[in-house]
Amino acid sequence: MNESFLWLVIAAVALGTFLLRAIPIALISRIDIPHWVQQTLRYVPPAVMTAIITPALFIETAGATGSLLPSPDTPRCIAAFCAALVAWRTRSTLLTLVVGMNTLWGAQYLLQRFL
Repeated sequence: MNESFLWLVIAAVALGTFLLRAIPIALISRIDIPHWVQQTLRYVPPAVMTAIITPALFIETAGATGSLLPSPDTPRCIAAFCAALVAWRTRSTLLTLVVGMNTLWGAQYLLQRFL
């Protein structure tokens, strides 16, 4: 496989990915969406984030077998609780990320150092 073909494939995949996202947005922007649908769609991002984050908090991969074990990861749970509290009180995405990551790093450091 030569280099120009590889770049052509990368460009084609990038264009395809862009079009798959841009076309629905362009089509939906031309129609009038009912208010109740707009209100309902407000809950999609938090639901998706919850579905992504929750397994990482409560399920861990075990060893070489790759089996899943229910096990709450204490530093992650502490960080998630603090981040959720900040998000609820401030509604600031940036502050939530900063507090969550710093809490995670701090909890990991403290647990490794003292346990």
